[in-house]
Amino acid sequence: MEFRDRVEVINPGEIIVVPKGVEHRPCAEEETWILLFEPLSTKHTGEVQDEITKSHYPRI
Repeated sequence: MEFRDRVEVINPGEIIVVPKGVEHRPCAEEETWILLFEPLSTKHTGEVQDEITKSHYPRI
C-alpha cells in the first residue's frame, strides 16, 4: 500500500487498516485479489459516473 510518505508491504494473509481520510493507493507487482470493507456510502468511482458505477449492492 502506497502512502504519500511511505510504502507498507502486506503479505498474503495479512490485513492493513487505512484510517479514514488517509490518502493511499493499493499497488502490486503481480495480479492480486483484495477484499475491501467500506461503508455503503463510499462511492467506488467517486463523483464520476461510468459504466462500472454501481448504485445498488447485493446484501451479503
